[in-house]
Amino acid sequence: MSDELEKERWTRRGFLGASSAALAAGMMASNNAVGQGQDSPKAKSDRSRSEPVPKNSALDAENVDSVNPPPTDAGGVQTFKYPFSLAHKRLHEGGWSREVTVRELAVSKTLAGVNMRLTAGGVRELHWHTAAEWAYMLYGTARITCIDADGKSFVTDVKEGDLWYFPPGIPHSIQGLPPDGTEFLLVFDDGNFSEYETVLLSDWMAHTPRDVVAKNFVVPQAAVEVMPKKELFIFQAEVPGPLGEDQKRAAGALGPSPIDFAFRTMQQPPNKRTKGGEVRIIDSSTFKIAQNIAAPLVTLKPGGLRELHWHPNADEWQFYISGKARMTVFATGGRARTMDFETGDVGYVLKTLPHYIENTGNTDLKFLEMFKSSYYQDLALSEWLTHTPPELVTAHLNLDQATLDALPRGKAVILPE
Repeated sequence: MSDELEKERWTRRGFLGASSAALAAGMMASNNAVGQGQDSPKAKSDRSRSEPVPKNSALDAENVDSVNPPPTDAGGVQTFKYPFSLAHKRLHEGGWSREVTVRELAVSKTLAGVNMRLTAGGVRELHWHTAAEWAYMLYGTARITCIDADGKSFVTDVKEGDLWYFPPGIPHSIQGLPPDGTEFLLVFDDGNFSEYETVLLSDWMAHTPRDVVAKNFVVPQAAVEVMPKKELFIFQAEVPGPLGEDQKRAAGALGPSPIDFAFRTMQQPPNKRTKGGEVRIIDSSTFKIAQNIAAPLVTLKPGGLRELHWHPNADEWQFYISGKARMTVFATGGRARTMDFETGDVGYVLKTLPHYIENTGNTDLKFLEMFKSSYYQDLALSEWLTHTPPELVTAHLNLDQATLDALPRGKAVILPE
């Protein structure tokens, strides 16, 4: 990416500030006791937030901002969190899969996600989708295959942190490699998508008359009677041979595809790095084939803050790879809700709604922001305020000039800078 494009991408970014999780907790406790003092008799005797009847203590501990919401929350905001841990797991010899779609997370209408595990040799069978598939490798290594629209083959190996993208209708497969296979996240550009509703090679053949298959393959019918009579979906197979051999045999007379369906994320330098963390943006400007899904990969240090901001062009589907976070979404009508997130959770923010993400743990927070768009776009609160006449901002917020002058104006994406 050119310096001019990079400057354009980030000149509109800004942040109001960041606080540590401890400071946030302290402020919450302080606000809860407004007007009565924490040590006052009234504060000590107030049982307004008590719960005499025990609930699910494990869930309560993971969702402190739902059990004891900050006083800034207001009104009813549709839940925007669903843990993959609650999703039904489909088990097979060779691996498993589970999904979060609009059926699990009702607000998630534009994107859906699948978490999948394959053993070494485990195969997600040859198939294709009516939706585009964007994938992020969470663990291990895998071999992916496909053919492009001209019938030319693509075969490569991917490792943790790598991506791939298959447009709708492009047939492909995934196979786990030694020593321990792989686990990955799949994101589809349709909230109603289900991994149960794909075009599978085995299922297609099982529902096509055998004499027609034999005629199509130009072989005796007896030769195809051995084919499976139901779908495989995920199954255990032998570990594949050397990559070069598979590439050569798949290419055949047509040769390999000129399209790179994979992306080596960590080979791309961060678009922005601060003391608080870093961001890598993957969209069609850097990953050419990904024409319908854009994704920043964000890392926040403990206490780091992903700015108060919003996205004008698309809903945001989130996946939390590691760490702990909280997010407040401010909705129309003066409504707001705060929810807590950790490894394996899915979050969702509707287009144009303001929000932030804060690292509330003591380790790095790593998450994906996913958008049904060919490009990434956001607007930040600080850039709005610092590019508005200061008298007008003061009239709204009662901020003095010194405070306005202190607001970030540069290319900071994550605080602290």
